Amino acid sequence: MLSSIPHLREAIRTIDSRMATLMNERSELENQLERAARSQSPVFRIPSELLSTIFVIGVLEMDILIPTLQLVCRYWSDVAVNTPVLWAKISVSPLDSIDKIRRRLSRSKGCPLDINIHYVQRYDYSYSISEQIIHAMDLIRPALWRTRTFSLSVPSRSQAHAALLRCKEDAPLLESLSIQVHNVMLDDRTYSSSPLPLFNGVTPMLKLCSLSGFNFEWDVRPLSRLRVLKLGGYYNEYFPSFSTLLTIMKQCPDLEELALRNICPDGCGDDVHAPLSPSVPFPRLRRLSFYNAVSQIVPFLMSSISFPNLEYLDLCYLQNITSVLQYLHSQSLTRLPLRELRVEACYMNELRFLNLLRRLSSLTTLEMIEVEDVSPHFLQCLSSSQPWVCPKLEKLSIEGCTSIEWDHLRTFVECRLPLNVETSRQRPARTFRSASEAAAAHARARSLPPAKTNLGLHRLRSVDVTRCSQISGEMVEWLRMYVPEVKCESIKTPGHIWDAL
Repeated sequence: MLSSIPHLREAIRTIDSRMATLMNERSELENQLERAARSQSPVFRIPSELLSTIFVIGVLEMDILIPTLQLVCRYWSDVAVNTPVLWAKISVSPLDSIDKIRRRLSRSKGCPLDINIHYVQRYDYSYSISEQIIHAMDLIRPALWRTRTFSLSVPSRSQAHAALLRCKEDAPLLESLSIQVHNVMLDDRTYSSSPLPLFNGVTPMLKLCSLSGFNFEWDVRPLSRLRVLKLGGYYNEYFPSFSTLLTIMKQCPDLEELALRNICPDGCGDDVHAPLSPSVPFPRLRRLSFYNAVSQIVPFLMSSISFPNLEYLDLCYLQNITSVLQYLHSQSLTRLPLRELRVEACYMNELRFLNLLRRLSSLTTLEMIEVEDVSPHFLQCLSSSQPWVCPKLEKLSIEGCTSIEWDHLRTFVECRLPLNVETSRQRPARTFRSASEAAAAHARARSLPPAKTNLGLHRLRSVDVTRCSQISGEMVEWLRMYVPEVKCESIKTPGHIWDAL
């Protein structure tokens, strides 16, 4: 009996070994079964080309979802890594590491790039902004030939020049260029001129150019054949002369949008009031925006160009715009299909403004914000029917215009109401004796033509009375009865105690 103990122990060890082997075989079979079942999933049966297209459509505008796609499974991760379009956006900021930039450049392969360099002035950074920008640009520089959009936003001119010193190669695919210097008021004369032509002056596809506070000696080569030109943040001698600005515009005959913001040149020069005849035509110009520009610039441009297809115009913080209104009126004598007009914090001759509005039959949006020269009878003149002024107007904003009286605003709204709306409010309710009579009356009501306004006027869809202290809460409630959208400050009354809570 004692001699059999070792044999029994050996038999137990043999059985344990067999059980371990069987457990390993079972685990391997379970893994194979899981892989086989997973391979039959509809997700894995989608071709990689189709799945790549789905990724591009679904998450191209949301880069934060790309790492989430890679966590689904190895197949999805491989497809995402091998889709260059998903990695074509290169972001350089304090939140983006150099390894991330290098990885995206590698995975994007030959796809056109969208490069965005964005830094703001902060004093808690533990590194030099210039050093990180230079390091990032050294990585991006070999790929400038396939850059489609390039956006640079930095605190100072020195940092902008440090980045643009690396932009020496041609950019044949560049379509959009944006350079913004935040601290433009700092007079750093060390970087008052451009170090060299941007992108070697070769940007044949460039259509949009936005420059703020950066001076590149106003080389015409990168600013030719533009569709959109935006200039801002130029003070003193950094702003180009008026003749240079007009020369740049002449190089863009297909210009569609022009914006000048925060511009104050040092002296106006002798060419400000120089007569230019004939004016330069811009048949495709649809939008003009002027914000906080010196008073001589806008009249000079208006007198030097013609814009027969202008649809959107912004005049903000320009002081006196009476001469601008006169040029607009002269343009309207031939053709001016203006649809939206915004006037903010300017003073003007109200009579000339009304004469211009009488010529704008296609105007749908009129915004007057903090216009102090508007008299209490301004809207009364717009309510005249001989003929109707701005018959297609649908959106009106009188934000901050405290001089406009309520009676004139109410008359202006009422004259643009549909005819059957006015009659329905005056007609008393009718009672019916039977269901058949009510059904017949309902059928007759449905057969009536749709609502028409007085003599073809469009009904107001939106009215903005924000910061109009003369408009009370009861007046706002009356407006909401006839206008679908009324914008104003929140009004708290004792009856709305729950709103305060």
